[in-house]
Amino acid sequence: MMFGDSYCYTGGKTFDPALPTVVMIHGAQNDHSVWALQSRYLAHHGFGVLALDLPGHGRSRGPALRSVGEIADWLLGLLDAAGVTSAALVGHSMGALIALETAHRAPERITRLALLGATYPMKVSDTLLDAALNAEGDAIDMVTIWSHSSYAQKPSFPGPGFYASGMTKHLMERISAQGEPQLFHTDFTACNSYANGDSAAASVRCPVQFIFGSKDMMTPPRSTKALLAALPGARTVTVDAGHQMMAEQPDAVLDALLAFLR
Repeated sequence: MMFGDSYCYTGGKTFDPALPTVVMIHGAQNDHSVWALQSRYLAHHGFGVLALDLPGHGRSRGPALRSVGEIADWLLGLLDAAGVTSAALVGHSMGALIALETAHRAPERITRLALLGATYPMKVSDTLLDAALNAEGDAIDMVTIWSHSSYAQKPSFPGPGFYASGMTKHLMERISAQGEPQLFHTDFTACNSYANGDSAAASVRCPVQFIFGSKDMMTPPRSTKALLAALPGARTVTVDAGHQMMAEQPDAVLDALLAFLR
């Protein structure tokens, strides 16, 4: 479904803003398809789903936005265009920062926050930033390797017909081919420069759930202590996966989301 220049996948159902709305926000160099194994189920079980493509990603027209704050403002405008007065936000990695900042800017509109693969500060290494700027193929290879546990590698991946790390790599390559130059660097810079996490976390009044991957090398559990301390009432679920947990452990992630959203 298009809202102006912005595309949202609705899980195979016509979007109905009268249903409880779940907005699903992808991470760097990704699009709505990272939620394919959760969004469709939610849409067919009582939720209105908007799995969005950020500006300049996937089917949403650009340009890509340069900061988490800009994207949060864009997201609130998207909710207006969709006729949504309140929503639960589900964000992965960079998307988790966007969800957190959106809840800070419009706390009265956000009913729940589910943060997957989240940490703050979300610092990106100089090596990865340089690769994203000057050798994007190398950056894609790095992120592909670091985003998956060994469990996800073919042929041991539990989802028939899916090859998690191959899917991740090809998605990032497709986004690179379709998007503006250095899009990966733009996304990583937005993560790296986001500095409002402490204030945003302190302002959250809705229920919060973290979903962590026990083998996550991009946002490892040890890096999340500050964010957990800033949200002491949050629920925490850990799944046996790397950073791309939605593909590696789709059922475990869906079960955690359902229990939280209901």
